[in-house]
Amino acid sequence: MIVLAVTGGIGSGKTHIVNMFASMGIPVYFTDDRAKGLYDSSGELLVALQSILGEDIVQDGKLRKDIMAARLFADKSLLAKVEGVVHPAVIKDFLKWKGEQKNVPFVIIESAIFLENPLLRPLADKVLVITSPIDLRIERVQRRSNLTREQILGRMDNQWSDSEREKWADYVIVSDEKRALLPQIIGIYKELEDGNR
Repeated sequence: MIVLAVTGGIGSGKTHIVNMFASMGIPVYFTDDRAKGLYDSSGELLVALQSILGEDIVQDGKLRKDIMAARLFADKSLLAKVEGVVHPAVIKDFLKWKGEQKNVPFVIIESAIFLENPLLRPLADKVLVITSPIDLRIERVQRRSNLTREQILGRMDNQWSDSEREKWADYVIVSDEKRALLPQIIGIYKELEDGNR
């Protein structure tokens, strides 16, 4: 089964576009949501996180995300250690999820950091990059959050640029609210559907 990775920076329109694919019957694996679910369901992952961040990050069997965030913010070196246990757990979960999908031409794995993470890259057969003008991305993020322009730009600085992502892309969708999205999506859908026959 073909795996299409969908990636793009904050505010690029990834979620909207993968939801359009989902409305066409394509299963979507949202890595951030699934990782959060693993925090609540995987005792093995919680134990590994406790060994990195301290026993008190788990209370009543649940991860204290506020404590985890504070520790990661205070000590950036912990992030790589946390990712070293979270990302393999997500990969294992994705492969199990993929095996459960039946009678579909392809599946999607959605992640903002898909290309930045060498562990994730081998999961995909094709990569779709969503691009969007910076000002539009900022406007979109401000509509859905309380982040300031400076905070959003700070997050963008921590992600790859569109041009860096495009070097790895098999497909690019421009989400600029000028070009129609559906024809771009249908073109990719048909190509992947044909490739799966």
